[in-house]
Amino acid sequence: MEKNNEYVAVFKALGDDTRLKIVEMLSCGELCACDILESFQITQPTLSYHMKILTESGLVISRKEGSWMHYRNNSNLTEAVKEFWEGITTPSEACICKNKKEINTCQ
Repeated sequence: MEKNNEYVAVFKALGDDTRLKIVEMLSCGELCACDILESFQITQPTLSYHMKILTESGLVISRKEGSWMHYRNNSNLTEAVKEFWEGITTPSEACICKNKKEINTCQ
């Protein structure tokens, strides 16, 4: 169950429509903050807030170039999240339900 805690921040970060759209935009490659901002009707401080959540969760990697920030998806974490999701949504011997001594079934 501890392994699940690693992904809580990721799923929280993805729990916002704007941040989901930003991650989708970054799937095409690195973008400057100015390019991301043009796609939304939000202020620069609001974009910074969203980017902070995405970078702190590890989903997005940032780098500064001059006065602009550039962002890209963290492909390593993306792959790990895919594997994690597959692991918790596919039946297996390690499944939490199989480790439970008694499962109540609704009748």
